[in-house]
Amino acid sequence: MLRTIIFKIVLGIYFVLWSPVLLIGLINKKLNDFLVLKCAAGVLVLARIIAGIKYEVHYPPVEENGIPVTPNENIRLDGKAIIAAKHMSILEIAVLSQVVKNSFFIIKRELLWIPIYGWAFWRMGLQPVNRARGATNMQKLTNAVAKKIMDGKILIIFPEGTRVKPGKRIPLKRGLLFLAHQLKLPILPVGTDSGIYWPKHGKMQSGTANVWFEPLLPCNASLEEISEAINRHSA
Repeated sequence: MLRTIIFKIVLGIYFVLWSPVLLIGLINKKLNDFLVLKCAAGVLVLARIIAGIKYEVHYPPVEENGIPVTPNENIRLDGKAIIAAKHMSILEIAVLSQVVKNSFFIIKRELLWIPIYGWAFWRMGLQPVNRARGATNMQKLTNAVAKKIMDGKILIIFPEGTRVKPGKRIPLKRGLLFLAHQLKLPILPVGTDSGIYWPKHGKMQSGTANVWFEPLLPCNASLEEISEAINRHSA
């Protein structure tokens, strides 16, 4: 437990120290994006050094002449797919931001209200959503997401809508299907077991967290099929 307490104290100090740096980065979008990603990379470094949490990214197995290769045709990191990921901790957010270049997340609009960090997220192009607005908001959200994808960005969404404890499954939000149908984009499921090592509450555990990219699903896949893929390897 001591390691967990030390990590959370150091992480808090780390975020405070990054605040003035991110504030300066707001003057230029490219600089802002670079600094936000570096901040995320630093979180992974602290998790490894202090909490003993490493990570490994896995892709669906494909072989050419008996030799495994990654990435493969089932991995679309070019924006022509919606990445639907399981959410257990900050770790998979940081990992996906490093692995999937030029990506953006759909986030609760309240996160943009956080001083400096919220401004940096807005400058980076993260897409806020007001969950209370219903169907009207979904159409507005789809239009905003479509514009970003047309500009070459890649959407990452957490369809469960919240962090999930290991061993627990919750229904996916139907907003994912609405976006996939409207944008005619396939869905790339991503699973993780990061919650074992970095739980929402309680003691952190040292070890290697995993992030699994699953085979691509069509835009008309059901929520059950998507959930099954996301949870196939997840804790």
